[in-house]
Amino acid sequence: MTTSERSQRSFWRSLGWAVNGVKRTYRREPNFRRELLVAALALGLALWLGAPLAPILVMCAVVLGLELVNSALEAVVDLASPEQHELAATAKDAAAAAVLVAAAISVLVGLAVLGPPLWQRLFG
Repeated sequence: MTTSERSQRSFWRSLGWAVNGVKRTYRREPNFRRELLVAALALGLALWLGAPLAPILVMCAVVLGLELVNSALEAVVDLASPEQHELAATAKDAAAAAVLVAAAISVLVGLAVLGPPLWQRLFG
């Protein structure tokens, strides 16, 4: 097997693990499922309005990516510190706060990008 073939095999194996991570998070994390639904609705609304997709796609990726990182961090913290510990709580709360900040900013981006064409469509 050549180096190129090994590299390609490694890529596909890594991609499979990443897809498994998304599937596992989808099954175990209700917030991830909700965020995916909101992302799909925002993208559908952008398409319907003919609004720019790029800012909506970027914010969806940021929120969903941070939710995946938050879920991973929570799992690692729970494994390393099954008992209550102030530092464990700090880490988990900070990761959750990162998702919250990104979600709040995504709402503002959504209003800025989708608000004017929606207003025009409804009342123009």
